Amino acid sequence: MTPTKQVNAQFPAKLQCLFTPSRYKILHGGRGSGKSWGVARALLILAAQKQMRILCTREVQNSILESVHKLLSDQVDLLGLSHFYEIQKTTIKGRNGSQFIFEGLRANINSIKSMEGIDVCWVEEAEKVSDESWRVLIPTIRADNSEIWVTFNPHLETDPTYQRFIASPPAGAVISAVNWRDNPWFPSVLDDERRAMESSGSRDLYLHIWEGHCLRVLDGAVYADEMRKMREEGRIGRVPYEPAKPVYTFWDLGFGDNTAIWFVQSVGMQMRVIDYYSANRQPLTHYVQMLQSRGYVYAEHKLPHDGRHANLGTGKTVQEMLEELGLRVGIVPNIGIDNGIQAVRRLMPSIWIDEKKCADGIRCLEYYHYETNTGGGALSKPAHDWSSHGADAFRYLAVGFEEKTAPPKIKRPTSRNAWMG
Repeated sequence: MTPTKQVNAQFPAKLQCLFTPSRYKILHGGRGSGKSWGVARALLILAAQKQMRILCTREVQNSILESVHKLLSDQVDLLGLSHFYEIQKTTIKGRNGSQFIFEGLRANINSIKSMEGIDVCWVEEAEKVSDESWRVLIPTIRADNSEIWVTFNPHLETDPTYQRFIASPPAGAVISAVNWRDNPWFPSVLDDERRAMESSGSRDLYLHIWEGHCLRVLDGAVYADEMRKMREEGRIGRVPYEPAKPVYTFWDLGFGDNTAIWFVQSVGMQMRVIDYYSANRQPLTHYVQMLQSRGYVYAEHKLPHDGRHANLGTGKTVQEMLEELGLRVGIVPNIGIDNGIQAVRRLMPSIWIDEKKCADGIRCLEYYHYETNTGGGALSKPAHDWSSHGADAFRYLAVGFEEKTAPPKIKRPTSRNAWMG
């Protein structure tokens, strides 16, 4: 069943590609381009013409409010399709059997893997999607003539989405750079904001926000200078595993969210970071099996101080549970966030990081940034978001190695005789 009345909808020239069949349709650019608005309209029109199953996803979606459900619902009204689509709390259904499904990738990747018959997968805010999520998602969208639509504002050149679809795009992908000037309906209130930023002197930020250019490193990032210097000196690249040297791992424990793990070797005067892994809400056995699958020879696995906190359910600490699973486990001293950040900065000149195996971890370090107040000024406290876990684990790496290499403390004698030995 299709709508009984014709839908009158206009699209900018650069969005006409949405109606041409292609496995990948990639729309990228700055603010005010109308990318998401156009995709929502196109999908509603296509799903009204024939039965379709459409998955709308993003890296993190803790509730339906964080999805494009509201955007699609608004467009249903604007297109005059309220008689055709039923707006439900967590889905949108068409009278012809079409269905819009909303899921977050990071927390629901296993359930998404089992989905069948997805005709179009729309990945919104795709600049935040991890390489692991892409590796799992893409083969999941496997119905005949299925498509993956990607919309994002580029962030860093090193981001997995940018590398996968812009730097080295799949064969036959339709890629369209869409910015404010390509939107015939670009509102005057946004144009005022755009002009104000253009004249403010923040050229790099203007190009990023309004023209869709990548930032090299996030402005305001905690390790902005250190990460720039690492790239300039070529210390982010291929860093092979040295079998003659043991591997240390440093963990940030996520009980309701991500657990992040860095793998590092000390070779001469260099700290060689050879691997990185993160996962969400997995049992400890998952991480032990992952460690075994890497094939490294381990010296010790270092946890943050909360690794010695007892679990209310089992009465055991994470350290105890991992030791029961056969790991040699240590605890990194708790010296506070600010002191830990300084430890990272002191260690950075000796660090080399494998660009491929540590891609998601590098992204965390380049994004990890200070909170801002309502006036836009930076606060001294780092923001807690998706990047925090990788950055915190790296902080434990620095603190752990600084403790390991520190000269032994000499106990001050309590009397003159003690000095004379």
